[in-house]
Amino acid sequence: MENPRSNSSLKAIIAVLAVLLIGSLIYIFKATSDAEVVQTELKSTVSEKDSVMKDLQELKATYDAAIAENTSMSDELIQERDKVVNLISDLKKSNGDVASLAKYKKQFFALQSNMKVLMAENEGLKKENAVVTSQRDSTVVVLGEAKKYNEVLVGQNEELSKAVEKGARLTILNMKTSAYKMRNSGKQIETDKASRADVLKISFTIAENQIARSGDKTYYVQVIDSKSNVLGNKKTEYFGDSSLVYSFITNVKYENKTVQVSEDLPGKDFAKGTYFVNVFDKNELIAKTSFTLR
Repeated sequence: MENPRSNSSLKAIIAVLAVLLIGSLIYIFKATSDAEVVQTELKSTVSEKDSVMKDLQELKATYDAAIAENTSMSDELIQERDKVVNLISDLKKSNGDVASLAKYKKQFFALQSNMKVLMAENEGLKKENAVVTSQRDSTVVVLGEAKKYNEVLVGQNEELSKAVEKGARLTILNMKTSAYKMRNSGKQIETDKASRADVLKISFTIAENQIARSGDKTYYVQVIDSKSNVLGNKKTEYFGDSSLVYSFITNVKYENKTVQVSEDLPGKDFAKGTYFVNVFDKNELIAKTSFTLR
């Protein structure tokens, strides 16, 4: 027969082992469950970190696009973009725990809120700039057309001024030079002999011109003999960079009507040959003639 005490001890041992087994199973189950929870939380944390990083990258891209438009808000946009860049850098260095992720998400939402405000202002500026640009372009077109019209008017005015200036110039006609012998009585006898000549008489007519400016006119008369000598005063007048050696000056009071001008150039020992007579208005040659003494 079996010993009752042995059976009781065996049952007690089995009971203890059963309890231990059940406890082990419970511990293993709990440990496995906790590990799965940790693994799930870890995966969730990594996924959330990636999500925040993605949101920050998109926020940065939005700022980059807005900055590229080069509006008057570029400085403000750059400052906000730099904040996003710094947050991305900090997030990359973080261990990705729940507390730090919560902090980064809070900062992201704050930056996102600022971005929405700035983007709204930027869009408003873009619309205003578009209106201003359109008005400016229209103004440029109008100014361009006005400039072309003014250029045409200026050209026409220049042509008209030239025509008026040309028409206002005085015309010298019937220019003539002759040599004369002076009698003791004062009578002048025309001659073509150099040995008999005592005076040269230069005469010309200033034609009538109603659009010319009236007033005193000054003309420089230059007489050159056959030996290329300037006769008379031989004075020099300067006009800017040019100069003129002249024989005498004749002053005429012009009142838009025909004027006869006659001047005498006394001399002696006139050379034989061809003489040249030039009349200048300042340094501009306006009339010339020639004659010969034998």
